[in-house]
Amino acid sequence: MIEAVHFPPALILFAGAFLLPFLHGTPRHVVALAAPLLTLWAVWGVPDGVALSVPFLEYQLQVVEGDRLSRLFATIFSIMAFTGTLFSLRQGSRLELPAAFVYAGGAVGVTFAGDLISMFIFWELMAVASTAVIWANGGQTAYRASMRYILMHLFGGVVLMAGILGVVAQTGSIEFGAMRTDSLATWLILIGFLVNAGAPPFSAWLPDAYPEASWSGTVFLSAFTTKTAVYVLLRGFPGAEVLIPIGSYMIFYGIIYALLENDMRRILSYSIINQVGFMVVGIGIGTELTLNGAAAHAFTHIIYKALLLMSAGSVLLMSGGVRRCTDLGGLFKTMPYTATMGIIGALAISSFPFTSGFISKSMIAQGAADQHMFWVWMGLAAASAGVFLHAGIKYPWYVFFQKDSGLRLKEPPLSMKLSMGLFAFLCIGLGLNPEPLYAILPYPVDYVPYTTGHVVTMLQLLLFSGLAFFIMLPYMKRTLTITLDFDWLYRKLFKLAARDAADRTAAAHTAAFEDADKRLAQLINRIFRAHGPHGILARTWPTGSMVLWAAALLALSLVVYY
Repeated sequence: MIEAVHFPPALILFAGAFLLPFLHGTPRHVVALAAPLLTLWAVWGVPDGVALSVPFLEYQLQVVEGDRLSRLFATIFSIMAFTGTLFSLRQGSRLELPAAFVYAGGAVGVTFAGDLISMFIFWELMAVASTAVIWANGGQTAYRASMRYILMHLFGGVVLMAGILGVVAQTGSIEFGAMRTDSLATWLILIGFLVNAGAPPFSAWLPDAYPEASWSGTVFLSAFTTKTAVYVLLRGFPGAEVLIPIGSYMIFYGIIYALLENDMRRILSYSIINQVGFMVVGIGIGTELTLNGAAAHAFTHIIYKALLLMSAGSVLLMSGGVRRCTDLGGLFKTMPYTATMGIIGALAISSFPFTSGFISKSMIAQGAADQHMFWVWMGLAAASAGVFLHAGIKYPWYVFFQKDSGLRLKEPPLSMKLSMGLFAFLCIGLGLNPEPLYAILPYPVDYVPYTTGHVVTMLQLLLFSGLAFFIMLPYMKRTLTITLDFDWLYRKLFKLAARDAADRTAAAHTAAFEDADKRLAQLINRIFRAHGPHGILARTWPTGSMVLWAAALLALSLVVYY
Protein backbone atom coordinates (compact mmCIF):
# COMPACT_ATOMS: atom_id res chain seq x y z
CA MET A 1 0.00 0.00 0.00
CA ILE A 2 1.14 3.53 -0.79
CA GLU A 3 0.99 5.91 2.14
CA ALA A 4 -1.82 8.46 1.79
CA VAL A 5 -0.74 11.70 0.11
CA HIS A 6 -2.40 14.94 1.27
CA PHE A 7 -0.56 17.45 -0.89
CA PRO A 8 -0.94 18.29 -4.59
CA PRO A 9 1.19 15.82 -6.60
CA ALA A 10 1.76 18.68 -9.05
CA LEU A 11 4.09 20.30 -6.49
CA ILE A 12 6.72 17.66 -7.24
CA LEU A 13 6.82 18.67 -10.90
CA PHE A 14 6.85 22.34 -9.93
CA ALA A 15 9.81 21.69 -7.63
CA GLY A 16 11.60 19.90 -10.46
CA ALA A 17 10.95 22.86 -12.76
CA PHE A 18 12.50 25.17 -10.15
CA LEU A 19 15.63 23.03 -9.73
CA LEU A 20 16.39 22.22 -13.37
CA PRO A 21 17.77 25.64 -14.41
CA PHE A 22 20.43 25.37 -11.69
CA LEU A 23 21.59 21.84 -12.56
CA HIS A 24 23.82 20.46 -15.29
CA GLY A 25 24.88 17.07 -16.58
CA THR A 26 24.00 13.93 -14.64
CA PRO A 27 22.34 15.67 -11.64
CA ARG A 28 20.01 17.46 -14.04
CA HIS A 29 19.10 14.21 -15.78
CA VAL A 30 18.49 12.45 -12.46
CA VAL A 31 16.17 15.19 -11.20
CA ALA A 32 14.40 15.41 -14.56
CA LEU A 33 13.62 11.70 -14.63
CA ALA A 34 12.92 11.33 -10.91
CA ALA A 35 10.34 14.13 -10.63
CA PRO A 36 7.71 12.49 -12.91
CA LEU A 37 8.23 9.11 -11.23
CA LEU A 38 7.76 10.65 -7.79
CA THR A 39 4.66 12.40 -9.12
CA LEU A 40 3.29 9.06 -10.29
CA TRP A 41 3.89 7.65 -6.81
CA ALA A 42 2.09 10.61 -5.25
CA VAL A 43 -0.83 10.26 -7.67
CA TRP A 44 -1.51 6.74 -6.46
CA GLY A 45 -1.22 7.90 -2.88
CA VAL A 46 -4.11 10.36 -3.16
CA PRO A 47 -7.13 8.79 -1.41
CA ASP A 48 -10.68 8.99 -2.66
CA GLY A 49 -12.44 12.12 -1.46
CA VAL A 50 -11.04 15.48 -0.37
CA ALA A 51 -7.40 15.15 0.69
CA LEU A 52 -6.52 18.84 0.98
CA SER A 53 -8.85 21.77 1.62
CA VAL A 54 -7.66 25.39 1.85
CA PRO A 55 -9.77 28.39 3.00
CA PHE A 56 -10.09 31.22 0.48
CA LEU A 57 -12.32 34.20 1.28
CA GLU A 58 -15.63 32.60 2.31
CA TYR A 59 -14.96 29.42 0.32
CA GLN A 60 -13.07 26.20 0.90
CA LEU A 61 -10.81 25.32 -2.02
CA GLN A 62 -10.66 21.56 -2.50
CA VAL A 63 -7.17 21.59 -3.99
CA VAL A 64 -6.78 17.80 -3.91
CA GLU A 65 -9.80 15.54 -4.36
CA GLY A 66 -9.23 12.03 -5.65
CA ASP A 67 -11.37 9.48 -7.47
CA ARG A 68 -10.92 6.94 -10.27
CA LEU A 69 -11.28 9.47 -13.09
CA SER A 70 -8.75 11.93 -11.68
CA ARG A 71 -6.30 9.15 -10.88
CA LEU A 72 -6.55 7.73 -14.42
CA PHE A 73 -5.70 11.03 -16.10
CA ALA A 74 -3.03 12.00 -13.56
CA THR A 75 -1.39 8.60 -14.14
CA ILE A 76 -1.04 9.03 -17.88
CA PHE A 77 0.07 12.65 -17.46
CA SER A 78 2.86 11.51 -15.12
CA ILE A 79 3.90 8.71 -17.49
CA MET A 80 3.92 11.19 -20.36
CA ALA A 81 6.07 13.62 -18.38
CA PHE A 82 8.62 10.87 -17.70
CA THR A 83 8.77 9.51 -21.25
CA GLY A 84 8.77 12.99 -22.79
CA THR A 85 11.65 13.95 -20.50
CA LEU A 86 13.59 10.84 -21.50
CA PHE A 87 13.04 11.76 -25.15
CA SER A 88 14.21 15.36 -24.63
CA LEU A 89 17.33 14.76 -22.53
CA ARG A 90 19.51 16.00 -25.39
CA GLN A 91 17.43 19.14 -25.87
CA GLY A 92 19.77 22.15 -25.71
CA SER A 93 17.16 24.66 -24.58
CA ARG A 94 17.32 25.51 -20.87
CA LEU A 95 13.75 26.78 -20.95
CA GLU A 96 11.81 23.92 -22.52
CA LEU A 97 12.02 21.20 -19.87
CA PRO A 98 11.23 23.45 -16.85
CA ALA A 99 8.30 24.91 -18.81
CA ALA A 100 7.15 21.39 -19.72
CA PHE A 101 7.27 20.37 -16.05
CA VAL A 102 5.09 23.33 -15.06
CA TYR A 103 2.80 22.46 -17.98
CA ALA A 104 2.51 18.82 -16.88
CA GLY A 105 2.10 19.88 -13.25
CA GLY A 106 -0.77 22.16 -14.24
CA ALA A 107 -2.47 19.23 -15.99
CA VAL A 108 -2.06 17.01 -12.92
CA GLY A 109 -3.36 19.87 -10.76
CA VAL A 110 -6.51 20.18 -12.88
CA THR A 111 -7.26 16.47 -12.54
CA PHE A 112 -7.27 16.66 -8.74
CA ALA A 113 -9.01 20.04 -8.40
CA GLY A 114 -12.34 19.58 -6.65
CA ASP A 115 -13.54 23.15 -7.11
CA LEU A 116 -13.85 25.57 -10.01
CA ILE A 117 -11.37 28.13 -8.66
CA SER A 118 -8.52 25.65 -8.15
CA MET A 119 -9.24 24.14 -11.54
CA PHE A 120 -9.09 27.56 -13.18
CA ILE A 121 -5.76 28.45 -11.55
CA PHE A 122 -4.08 25.26 -12.80
CA TRP A 123 -5.86 25.67 -16.16
CA GLU A 124 -4.35 29.11 -16.78
CA LEU A 125 -0.96 27.98 -15.51
CA MET A 126 -0.98 25.39 -18.27
CA ALA A 127 -1.67 28.09 -20.88
CA VAL A 128 1.32 30.16 -19.80
CA ALA A 129 3.70 27.19 -19.47
CA SER A 130 2.73 25.68 -22.84
CA THR A 131 3.40 29.05 -24.47
CA ALA A 132 6.89 28.97 -22.96
CA VAL A 133 7.38 25.48 -24.45
CA ILE A 134 6.76 26.98 -27.90
CA TRP A 135 9.04 29.96 -27.13
CA ALA A 136 11.85 27.56 -26.29
CA ASN A 137 12.29 26.72 -29.96
CA GLY A 138 13.40 30.29 -30.68
CA GLY A 139 12.95 32.29 -33.86
CA GLN A 140 10.28 34.66 -35.11
CA THR A 141 8.06 31.92 -36.53
CA ALA A 142 7.75 30.19 -33.15
CA TYR A 143 7.29 33.52 -31.38
CA ARG A 144 4.44 34.63 -33.65
CA ALA A 145 2.78 31.23 -33.37
CA SER A 146 3.08 31.38 -29.57
CA MET A 147 1.47 34.83 -29.51
CA ARG A 148 -1.50 33.58 -31.52
CA TYR A 149 -1.64 30.53 -29.26
CA ILE A 150 -1.65 32.47 -25.99
CA LEU A 151 -4.22 34.98 -27.27
CA MET A 152 -6.58 32.14 -28.16
CA HIS A 153 -6.13 30.50 -24.76
CA LEU A 154 -6.47 33.78 -22.88
CA PHE A 155 -9.74 34.30 -24.74
CA GLY A 156 -10.84 30.82 -23.66
CA GLY A 157 -9.74 31.59 -20.10
CA VAL A 158 -11.77 34.81 -20.00
CA VAL A 159 -14.87 32.97 -21.23
CA LEU A 160 -14.31 30.21 -18.69
CA MET A 161 -13.83 32.68 -15.83
CA ALA A 162 -17.02 34.53 -16.80
CA GLY A 163 -18.89 31.23 -16.69
CA ILE A 164 -17.41 30.31 -13.30
CA LEU A 165 -18.42 33.70 -11.84
CA GLY A 166 -21.91 33.22 -13.22
CA VAL A 167 -22.25 29.76 -11.67
CA VAL A 168 -20.96 31.01 -8.31
CA ALA A 169 -23.40 33.94 -8.42
CA GLN A 170 -26.31 31.62 -9.23
CA THR A 171 -25.57 28.76 -6.86
CA GLY A 172 -23.18 30.16 -4.27
CA SER A 173 -21.04 27.02 -4.70
CA ILE A 174 -17.63 26.53 -6.31
CA GLU A 175 -17.90 22.73 -6.46
CA PHE A 176 -16.64 21.22 -9.72
CA GLY A 177 -19.04 18.49 -10.74
CA ALA A 178 -21.53 17.55 -13.44
CA MET A 179 -23.39 20.56 -14.87
CA ARG A 180 -26.34 21.04 -17.19
CA THR A 181 -26.33 23.40 -20.17
CA ASP A 182 -29.41 25.25 -18.94
CA SER A 183 -27.91 28.68 -18.27
CA LEU A 184 -25.59 31.17 -19.91
CA ALA A 185 -22.97 30.57 -17.21
CA THR A 186 -22.68 26.82 -17.84
CA TRP A 187 -22.63 27.43 -21.60
CA LEU A 188 -19.68 29.80 -21.09
CA ILE A 189 -17.87 27.13 -19.06
CA LEU A 190 -18.53 24.59 -21.80
CA ILE A 191 -17.20 26.97 -24.46
CA GLY A 192 -14.08 27.62 -22.38
CA PHE A 193 -13.44 23.87 -22.16
CA LEU A 194 -14.06 23.36 -25.87
CA VAL A 195 -11.52 26.03 -26.83
CA ASN A 196 -8.80 23.89 -25.26
CA ALA A 197 -10.25 20.76 -26.85
CA GLY A 198 -9.75 22.27 -30.31
CA ALA A 199 -13.46 22.35 -31.11
CA PRO A 200 -14.86 24.47 -33.96
CA PRO A 201 -14.42 27.29 -34.75
CA PHE A 202 -11.34 27.36 -32.53
CA SER A 203 -9.59 24.32 -33.98
CA ALA A 204 -6.87 25.98 -36.01
CA TRP A 205 -4.76 27.13 -33.06
CA LEU A 206 -3.50 23.58 -32.61
CA PRO A 207 -1.95 22.87 -36.05
CA ASP A 208 -0.86 26.51 -36.17
CA ALA A 209 1.19 26.40 -32.96
CA TYR A 210 2.24 22.82 -32.18
CA PRO A 211 4.44 22.26 -35.26
CA GLU A 212 6.39 25.44 -34.44
CA ALA A 213 7.72 23.99 -31.19
CA SER A 214 11.02 22.10 -31.12
CA TRP A 215 11.46 18.43 -32.08
CA SER A 216 10.77 17.52 -28.44
CA GLY A 217 8.42 20.35 -27.47
CA THR A 218 5.65 19.14 -29.77
CA VAL A 219 5.67 15.79 -27.95
CA PHE A 220 4.82 17.52 -24.66
CA LEU A 221 2.23 19.78 -26.28
CA SER A 222 0.36 16.84 -27.80
CA ALA A 223 -0.43 15.31 -24.42
CA PHE A 224 -1.77 17.81 -21.95
CA THR A 225 -3.97 20.65 -23.22
CA THR A 226 -6.51 18.71 -25.29
CA LYS A 227 -6.61 15.72 -22.94
CA THR A 228 -7.11 17.97 -19.92
CA ALA A 229 -10.05 19.42 -21.84
CA VAL A 230 -11.38 15.88 -22.33
CA TYR A 231 -11.03 15.30 -18.58
CA VAL A 232 -13.01 18.43 -17.60
CA LEU A 233 -15.69 17.58 -20.17
CA LEU A 234 -15.96 14.10 -18.63
CA ARG A 235 -16.18 15.68 -15.20
CA GLY A 236 -18.45 18.59 -16.04
CA PHE A 237 -20.64 17.66 -19.00
CA PRO A 238 -21.18 13.90 -19.31
CA GLY A 239 -24.13 13.16 -21.54
CA ALA A 240 -24.38 16.70 -23.00
CA GLU A 241 -25.90 15.84 -26.38
CA VAL A 242 -24.55 18.99 -28.02
CA LEU A 243 -21.12 17.37 -27.85
CA ILE A 244 -22.10 14.67 -30.36
CA PRO A 245 -22.29 16.97 -33.43
CA ILE A 246 -19.32 19.00 -32.19
CA GLY A 247 -17.19 15.87 -31.83
CA SER A 248 -18.36 14.54 -35.20
CA TYR A 249 -17.30 17.77 -36.87
CA MET A 250 -13.88 17.54 -35.20
CA ILE A 251 -13.44 13.98 -36.45
CA PHE A 252 -13.97 14.76 -40.12
CA TYR A 253 -12.35 18.19 -39.97
CA GLY A 254 -9.14 16.59 -38.72
CA ILE A 255 -9.24 13.87 -41.40
CA ILE A 256 -9.81 16.25 -44.32
CA TYR A 257 -7.13 18.73 -43.34
CA ALA A 258 -4.62 16.00 -42.50
CA LEU A 259 -5.11 14.49 -45.95
CA LEU A 260 -4.44 17.89 -47.55
CA GLU A 261 -1.38 18.69 -45.45
CA ASN A 262 2.26 18.47 -46.58
CA ASP A 263 4.03 19.12 -43.25
CA MET A 264 4.49 15.84 -41.31
CA ARG A 265 3.92 17.44 -37.91
CA ARG A 266 0.88 19.37 -39.11
CA ILE A 267 -0.57 16.06 -40.35
CA LEU A 268 -0.21 14.66 -36.84
CA SER A 269 -1.52 17.88 -35.28
CA TYR A 270 -4.73 17.72 -37.29
CA SER A 271 -4.91 14.09 -36.26
CA ILE A 272 -5.01 15.18 -32.60
CA ILE A 273 -8.22 17.13 -33.30
CA ASN A 274 -9.62 14.10 -35.11
CA GLN A 275 -8.93 11.76 -32.20
CA VAL A 276 -10.22 14.17 -29.56
CA GLY A 277 -13.41 14.29 -31.64
CA PHE A 278 -13.95 10.58 -30.94
CA MET A 279 -13.64 11.28 -27.21
CA VAL A 280 -16.04 14.24 -27.36
CA VAL A 281 -18.64 12.11 -29.14
CA GLY A 282 -18.28 9.44 -26.44
CA ILE A 283 -18.78 12.05 -23.71
CA GLY A 284 -21.84 13.39 -25.51
CA ILE A 285 -23.47 9.93 -25.71
CA GLY A 286 -22.96 9.74 -21.97
CA THR A 287 -23.41 6.06 -21.12
CA GLU A 288 -21.00 4.31 -18.78
CA LEU A 289 -19.53 2.40 -21.73
CA THR A 290 -18.87 5.50 -23.85
CA LEU A 291 -17.56 7.51 -20.90
CA ASN A 292 -15.18 4.65 -20.15
CA GLY A 293 -14.32 4.59 -23.85
CA ALA A 294 -13.58 8.32 -23.95
CA ALA A 295 -11.37 8.08 -20.85
CA ALA A 296 -9.58 4.98 -22.14
CA HIS A 297 -9.10 6.54 -25.57
CA ALA A 298 -7.58 9.65 -23.99
CA PHE A 299 -5.16 7.38 -22.12
CA THR A 300 -4.12 5.39 -25.19
CA HIS A 301 -4.12 8.45 -27.46
CA ILE A 302 -1.48 10.19 -25.36
CA ILE A 303 0.76 7.16 -25.82
CA TYR A 304 0.44 6.50 -29.52
CA LYS A 305 0.28 10.18 -30.51
CA ALA A 306 3.45 10.88 -28.55
CA LEU A 307 5.07 7.87 -30.24
CA LEU A 308 4.16 9.23 -33.68
CA LEU A 309 5.48 12.68 -32.83
CA MET A 310 8.63 11.17 -31.36
CA SER A 311 9.31 9.44 -34.67
CA ALA A 312 8.62 12.71 -36.51
CA GLY A 313 10.79 14.62 -34.01
CA SER A 314 13.63 12.15 -34.55
CA VAL A 315 13.47 12.77 -38.30
CA LEU A 316 13.32 16.51 -37.71
CA LEU A 317 16.34 16.47 -35.39
CA MET A 318 18.52 14.18 -37.46
CA SER A 319 17.67 15.96 -40.75
CA GLY A 320 18.39 19.42 -39.38
CA GLY A 321 14.80 20.63 -39.66
CA VAL A 322 13.31 18.96 -42.77
CA ARG A 323 9.58 18.63 -42.14
CA ARG A 324 7.74 18.59 -45.48
CA CYS A 325 6.63 15.30 -46.99
CA THR A 326 7.80 16.49 -50.41
CA ASP A 327 11.36 16.61 -49.06
CA LEU A 328 11.30 13.22 -47.31
CA GLY A 329 11.10 9.58 -48.30
CA GLY A 330 13.12 6.37 -48.23
CA LEU A 331 14.24 6.92 -44.64
CA PHE A 332 13.47 3.33 -43.61
CA LYS A 333 16.81 2.35 -45.17
CA THR A 334 18.90 4.32 -42.68
CA MET A 335 16.36 4.78 -39.84
CA PRO A 336 14.72 1.33 -39.56
CA TYR A 337 14.14 1.59 -35.79
CA THR A 338 12.46 5.00 -36.04
CA ALA A 339 10.38 3.77 -38.99
CA THR A 340 9.24 0.74 -37.00
CA MET A 341 8.22 2.93 -34.06
CA GLY A 342 6.29 5.20 -36.40
CA ILE A 343 4.50 2.21 -37.93
CA ILE A 344 3.48 0.90 -34.49
CA GLY A 345 2.09 4.33 -33.60
CA ALA A 346 0.31 4.49 -36.95
CA LEU A 347 -1.32 1.09 -36.40
CA ALA A 348 -2.39 2.06 -32.88
CA ILE A 349 -4.00 5.34 -33.96
CA SER A 350 -5.80 3.41 -36.72
CA SER A 351 -7.28 1.04 -34.11
CA PHE A 352 -5.62 -1.98 -35.68
CA PRO A 353 -6.50 -5.13 -33.69
CA PHE A 354 -3.99 -6.04 -30.98
CA THR A 355 -2.94 -2.41 -30.51
CA SER A 356 -4.06 0.00 -27.79
CA GLY A 357 -6.23 2.12 -30.06
CA PHE A 358 -8.47 -0.85 -30.85
CA ILE A 359 -9.36 -1.64 -27.25
CA SER A 360 -10.38 1.96 -26.49
CA LYS A 361 -11.98 3.39 -29.65
CA SER A 362 -14.17 0.33 -30.16
CA MET A 363 -15.85 1.04 -26.80
CA ILE A 364 -17.17 4.36 -28.12
CA ALA A 365 -18.47 2.80 -31.34
CA GLN A 366 -20.13 -0.04 -29.43
CA GLY A 367 -21.74 2.47 -27.08
CA ALA A 368 -23.24 4.32 -30.05
CA ALA A 369 -24.57 1.02 -31.43
CA ASP A 370 -26.05 0.08 -28.05
CA GLN A 371 -27.97 3.39 -28.01
CA HIS A 372 -29.24 2.73 -31.56
CA MET A 373 -27.48 5.84 -32.88
CA PHE A 374 -27.11 4.45 -36.39
CA TRP A 375 -25.77 7.59 -38.08
CA VAL A 376 -23.32 8.26 -35.27
CA TRP A 377 -22.06 4.69 -35.51
CA MET A 378 -21.74 4.98 -39.30
CA GLY A 379 -19.83 8.21 -38.91
CA LEU A 380 -17.42 6.65 -36.42
CA ALA A 381 -16.88 3.67 -38.74
CA ALA A 382 -16.18 5.92 -41.75
CA ALA A 383 -13.90 8.08 -39.63
CA SER A 384 -11.91 5.02 -38.54
CA ALA A 385 -11.16 4.32 -42.20
CA GLY A 386 -10.21 7.97 -42.68
CA VAL A 387 -7.80 7.84 -39.75
CA PHE A 388 -6.02 4.90 -41.37
CA LEU A 389 -5.69 6.95 -44.56
CA HIS A 390 -4.00 10.03 -43.10
CA ALA A 391 -2.16 8.79 -40.00
CA GLY A 392 -1.97 5.06 -40.51
CA ILE A 393 -0.67 5.11 -44.07
CA LYS A 394 0.01 8.63 -45.32
CA TYR A 395 2.40 9.68 -42.56
CA PRO A 396 4.68 6.58 -42.56
CA TRP A 397 4.46 6.20 -46.36
CA TYR A 398 5.54 9.72 -47.26
CA VAL A 399 8.14 10.03 -44.51
CA PHE A 400 9.74 6.58 -44.60
CA PHE A 401 8.74 4.67 -47.75
CA GLN A 402 7.95 6.89 -50.72
CA LYS A 403 10.50 7.60 -53.46
CA ASP A 404 13.99 7.99 -52.00
CA SER A 405 14.68 11.63 -51.15
CA GLY A 406 18.42 11.10 -51.01
CA LEU A 407 18.59 11.83 -47.28
CA ARG A 408 20.83 9.44 -45.35
CA LEU A 409 19.97 10.05 -41.73
CA LYS A 410 21.29 8.27 -38.68
CA GLU A 411 19.12 6.86 -35.92
CA PRO A 412 18.51 9.24 -32.99
CA PRO A 413 20.42 8.99 -29.68
CA LEU A 414 19.77 6.14 -27.24
CA SER A 415 17.52 8.11 -24.87
CA MET A 416 15.18 8.94 -27.75
CA LYS A 417 15.08 5.33 -28.90
CA LEU A 418 14.35 4.15 -25.35
CA SER A 419 11.42 6.54 -24.99
CA MET A 420 9.96 5.42 -28.32
CA GLY A 421 10.48 1.79 -27.34
CA LEU A 422 8.65 2.29 -24.04
CA PHE A 423 5.57 3.78 -25.69
CA ALA A 424 5.65 1.19 -28.50
CA PHE A 425 5.65 -1.52 -25.81
CA LEU A 426 2.62 0.10 -24.16
CA CYS A 427 0.81 0.36 -27.51
CA ILE A 428 1.17 -3.37 -28.12
CA GLY A 429 1.00 -4.47 -24.48
CA LEU A 430 -2.32 -2.70 -23.79
CA GLY A 431 -3.64 -3.97 -27.10
CA LEU A 432 -2.88 -7.56 -26.19
CA ASN A 433 -3.91 -7.23 -22.54
CA PRO A 434 -6.34 -4.34 -21.91
CA GLU A 435 -7.34 -5.52 -18.43
CA PRO A 436 -4.87 -3.30 -16.51
CA LEU A 437 -6.32 -0.23 -18.24
CA TYR A 438 -9.92 -1.39 -17.90
CA ALA A 439 -9.34 -1.95 -14.17
CA ILE A 440 -8.65 1.75 -13.51
CA LEU A 441 -11.44 3.24 -15.66
CA PRO A 442 -14.12 5.34 -13.94
CA TYR A 443 -16.89 2.72 -14.18
CA PRO A 444 -16.88 -1.08 -14.00
CA VAL A 445 -16.08 -2.54 -17.41
CA ASP A 446 -18.28 -5.22 -18.90
CA TYR A 447 -16.91 -5.16 -22.42
CA VAL A 448 -14.98 -7.66 -24.53
CA PRO A 449 -13.11 -5.97 -27.42
CA TYR A 450 -11.90 -9.13 -29.13
CA THR A 451 -15.02 -10.62 -30.59
CA THR A 452 -15.20 -11.96 -34.12
CA GLY A 453 -17.54 -9.16 -35.17
CA HIS A 454 -15.33 -6.37 -33.79
CA VAL A 455 -12.12 -7.73 -35.27
CA VAL A 456 -13.53 -8.60 -38.71
CA THR A 457 -15.33 -5.27 -39.05
CA MET A 458 -12.21 -3.29 -38.21
CA LEU A 459 -9.95 -5.35 -40.47
CA GLN A 460 -12.37 -4.85 -43.36
CA LEU A 461 -12.41 -1.09 -42.83
CA LEU A 462 -8.64 -0.83 -42.59
CA LEU A 463 -7.83 -3.12 -45.49
CA PHE A 464 -10.24 -1.44 -47.89
CA SER A 465 -9.13 2.06 -46.85
CA GLY A 466 -5.52 0.95 -47.39
CA LEU A 467 -6.45 -0.34 -50.84
CA ALA A 468 -8.14 2.98 -51.63
CA PHE A 469 -5.00 4.86 -50.57
CA PHE A 470 -2.71 3.02 -52.96
CA ILE A 471 -5.22 3.13 -55.81
CA MET A 472 -5.52 6.90 -55.38
CA LEU A 473 -1.81 7.42 -54.70
CA PRO A 474 -1.10 9.13 -58.05
CA TYR A 475 -3.75 11.73 -57.15
CA MET A 476 -2.39 12.28 -53.63
CA LYS A 477 1.02 13.57 -54.65
CA ARG A 478 2.07 16.27 -52.22
CA THR A 479 2.58 19.80 -53.54
CA LEU A 480 4.12 22.97 -52.09
CA THR A 481 0.81 24.55 -51.20
CA ILE A 482 -0.71 26.24 -48.17
CA THR A 483 -4.05 25.04 -46.80
CA LEU A 484 -6.29 27.83 -45.54
CA ASP A 485 -7.97 27.19 -42.20
CA PHE A 486 -9.93 29.24 -39.67
CA ASP A 487 -6.65 30.70 -38.44
CA TRP A 488 -6.66 32.81 -41.61
CA LEU A 489 -9.21 34.99 -39.85
CA TYR A 490 -6.89 36.05 -37.05
CA ARG A 491 -3.65 35.71 -39.00
CA LYS A 492 -4.76 37.79 -42.01
CA LEU A 493 -8.30 39.20 -41.86
CA PHE A 494 -8.13 40.43 -38.26
CA LYS A 495 -4.64 41.77 -38.91
CA LEU A 496 -5.87 43.73 -41.93
CA ALA A 497 -8.90 44.93 -39.96
CA ALA A 498 -6.66 46.04 -37.10
CA ARG A 499 -4.33 47.83 -39.52
CA ASP A 500 -7.31 49.58 -41.17
CA ALA A 501 -8.66 50.59 -37.77
CA ALA A 502 -5.24 51.92 -36.79
CA ASP A 503 -4.99 53.92 -40.03
CA ARG A 504 -8.47 55.36 -39.53
CA THR A 505 -7.71 56.19 -35.90
CA ALA A 506 -4.46 57.88 -36.87
CA ALA A 507 -6.24 59.91 -39.56
CA ALA A 508 -8.97 60.95 -37.11
CA HIS A 509 -6.32 61.82 -34.52
CA THR A 510 -4.43 63.98 -37.03
CA ALA A 511 -7.62 65.70 -38.19
CA ALA A 512 -8.67 66.43 -34.61
CA PHE A 513 -5.29 67.95 -33.78
CA GLU A 514 -5.32 70.04 -36.96
CA ASP A 515 -8.83 71.33 -36.14
CA ALA A 516 -7.81 72.09 -32.54
CA ASP A 517 -4.68 73.89 -33.80
CA LYS A 518 -6.78 75.93 -36.22
CA ARG A 519 -9.27 76.93 -33.48
CA LEU A 520 -6.44 77.82 -31.09
CA ALA A 521 -4.84 80.03 -33.74
CA GLN A 522 -8.18 81.80 -34.27
CA LEU A 523 -8.53 82.36 -30.51
CA ILE A 524 -4.99 83.76 -30.24
CA ASN A 525 -5.68 86.04 -33.21
CA ARG A 526 -8.83 87.41 -31.57
CA ILE A 527 -7.02 88.00 -28.27
CA PHE A 528 -4.22 89.74 -30.13
CA ARG A 529 -6.68 92.02 -31.90
CA ALA A 530 -8.11 93.09 -28.53
CA HIS A 531 -4.91 93.18 -26.45
CA GLY A 532 -2.24 93.80 -29.06
CA PRO A 533 -0.39 97.12 -29.50
CA HIS A 534 -3.23 98.42 -31.68
CA GLY A 535 -6.09 96.67 -29.90
CA ILE A 536 -8.98 98.44 -28.29
CA LEU A 537 -7.86 97.47 -24.78
CA ALA A 538 -4.34 98.80 -25.41
CA ARG A 539 -5.48 102.41 -26.12
CA THR A 540 -4.94 105.34 -23.69
CA TRP A 541 -8.20 106.35 -22.03
CA PRO A 542 -8.89 109.83 -20.45
CA THR A 543 -8.70 109.95 -16.65
CA GLY A 544 -12.25 111.24 -16.39
CA SER A 545 -13.62 108.31 -18.32
CA MET A 546 -11.82 105.88 -16.07
CA VAL A 547 -13.22 107.54 -12.92
CA LEU A 548 -16.69 107.42 -14.45
CA TRP A 549 -16.46 103.72 -15.20
CA ALA A 550 -15.08 102.99 -11.69
CA ALA A 551 -17.98 104.88 -10.09
CA ALA A 552 -20.49 103.03 -12.25
CA LEU A 553 -19.08 99.64 -11.31
CA LEU A 554 -19.06 100.61 -7.61
CA ALA A 555 -22.70 101.69 -7.81
CA LEU A 556 -23.65 98.43 -9.53
CA SER A 557 -21.87 96.44 -6.80
CA LEU A 558 -23.77 98.32 -4.06
CA VAL A 559 -27.09 97.65 -5.76
CA VAL A 560 -26.35 93.95 -6.09
CA TYR A 561 -25.10 93.73 -2.50
CA TYR A 562 -28.11 95.46 -0.93
